[in-house]
Amino acid sequence: MMEEAIIIGAGPCGISAAVELKKRGIEPLVIEKGCIANSIYHYPVGMTFFSSPENIEIGDVPFVTINEKPTRHEALKYYRKVVQLYDVKVHTYERVTQIQKADPGFLVYTETREGKKIYETPYVILSTGYYDQPNLLNIPGEDLPHVFHYFKDGHPYAGHEVVVIGGRNSAIDAALELYQAGANVTMVYRKASFHPSVKAWVKPVIEAAIEKERIRMIWETEVMEIKPRSVVIDTKGVRSEIPADFVFAMTGYRPDLTMAKELGAEIDPKTHVPICSEAMETTVPGLYLAGVIATGHDATKIFIENGRFHGQMIAEDIKQKLNQKQYTG
Repeated sequence: MMEEAIIIGAGPCGISAAVELKKRGIEPLVIEKGCIANSIYHYPVGMTFFSSPENIEIGDVPFVTINEKPTRHEALKYYRKVVQLYDVKVHTYERVTQIQKADPGFLVYTETREGKKIYETPYVILSTGYYDQPNLLNIPGEDLPHVFHYFKDGHPYAGHEVVVIGGRNSAIDAALELYQAGANVTMVYRKASFHPSVKAWVKPVIEAAIEKERIRMIWETEVMEIKPRSVVIDTKGVRSEIPADFVFAMTGYRPDLTMAKELGAEIDPKTHVPICSEAMETTVPGLYLAGVIATGHDATKIFIENGRFHGQMIAEDIKQKLNQKQYTG
């Protein structure tokens, strides 16, 4: 099956790239292993975005909300609507298993419930985000069944001792929701204060909860081991053990660069940032990156707010290449 361009990942940046290609007369196929905006779907149920709605709009489609900050539910509805308005061809629940170089272009191998498929395309855009690959603690007990790197809802943990590891937005949001659901929450963070990126309207709420001892906070502490009913911690060289029926290791996420590396894309050995042109093309001709995957292991530099513009640069570059091919015959 020949496709004019294939985008891997139907998150906001992938959808934006598809829209920009369509605006230039190029019909892309978007392949997504889950649902549209799959990462957003797996965010906590009650999550509110850090960004204002106009800063996560794509395709010149207004994001209308009665709230100052959009919710997860509103975002899912919005990105579904963009796909519908532009009639973007999206294959959901289809997993890309391998990409190979072809002459010219690429072969994209996928798996669906019906079986395996192979696509051929001159252009591949990787927009797989970072949410599928958590930063692991690499400590004993991290693989126990009561340890999670994702938080969905606080209700199941009411009345239990819950340890939340981390001090950024995801950890704070989880701790507050767990407390509100009736869990006994202890936060453990390796630094002496919260990260500067913490949402301005959330910081005073978590600080008040800690001051009033509704949430226990242990600063400058590393988690050394997770046991079935407790967590071993190290606070400035002093080891101790705290109760934990459940553990949420909210230590962040990082992009998976495996496919880019397998295709031969150059990656900076120190920063792990892929080397790209201004048009987001890697050192492999025809292979582009859109969104947070372009940051390497530092997922704090690109968000929907700026990653959504990658599609414009990519689409314009592909359009120019097609024009050059037509001109040269």
